[in-house]
Amino acid sequence: MAAETIPTVDLSLFFKESDEEGKKMAMEEISQACSQYGFFQLINHGVPLDLMRRALHLSREFFSYPDEEKIKSSPGSGAPLPAGYSRQPAHSPDKNEYLLMFPPGSSFNTYPQNPPQIKETLEEMFSYLVKTGQLVEDILNQCLGLPPNFLREFNHYRSWDFMTALHYFPSSETENNGLTEHEDGNCITFVFQDDAGGLEVRKDGKWIPVTPLPDTLVVNVGDVIQVLSNKKFKSATHRVVRPKGKSRYSYAFFYSLQGDKWVEPLPQFTDEIGERPKYRGFFYKDYQALRMRNKTHPPSRPEDVIHITHYAITS
Repeated sequence: MAAETIPTVDLSLFFKESDEEGKKMAMEEISQACSQYGFFQLINHGVPLDLMRRALHLSREFFSYPDEEKIKSSPGSGAPLPAGYSRQPAHSPDKNEYLLMFPPGSSFNTYPQNPPQIKETLEEMFSYLVKTGQLVEDILNQCLGLPPNFLREFNHYRSWDFMTALHYFPSSETENNGLTEHEDGNCITFVFQDDAGGLEVRKDGKWIPVTPLPDTLVVNVGDVIQVLSNKKFKSATHRVVRPKGKSRYSYAFFYSLQGDKWVEPLPQFTDEIGERPKYRGFFYKDYQALRMRNKTHPPSRPEDVIHITHYAITS
């Protein structure tokens, strides 16, 4: 029996005016992926392949520098997330280092001076992924049967988006955790990765490897979409397992939501179809603050870690 894999969708259909039948079939595939896996992969997504390869090459070069060089781009104070270079603390179960940035032009951003082209490449990469996020958001809007441009108008403010370049260290003899199992708290996440592997998504209690395919973007639905759709679309649990004998390099782009936005199940998935809401409403910034506390003050018991189930209506 062949190993189970997440679906792969050709996004080029959505750059053309014609082939409505092809678009319809692709949307059916995306809808099924979002309800069953919460994950899918994109080919022909419009992000220049040479740019993706260059971004991975430059991040690999940056992370190879000595610590004294990398910490020159350590985060400043006042940012909602640590923009710049950071490394997970020694006591953290996550074993990685990363470079985080907000939208180009943000006063929070702290860029490395070397390699010389890294700032320009990161900013170009960010701009392309914003466009991809808007397109995929529009497609999900159609898949969910929402009014035209509903999600785009709900989520038009882009200053909360952020991107991370990640380096996962090779596994040790005793442990291989790269990123603890979790769900993403935002709207939509895009990942591109090298060929090391290690990203896994949980489905029906089993971990399914997201096998690296050249030049693809991995897409996963976040908690915001799960709540808005009243769990019609799934924010999947996923993790990174560090490979043996080699590092893993990847980028993750978080297409997010303005902090002051109120998030609750939409009437199209509750009142209008006679379904009870599965979540109580919340401000996005409040949920993000709780998730940040998971990291800054890790609970001693795993069951005390805050997930979107914190807002679930159980009765």
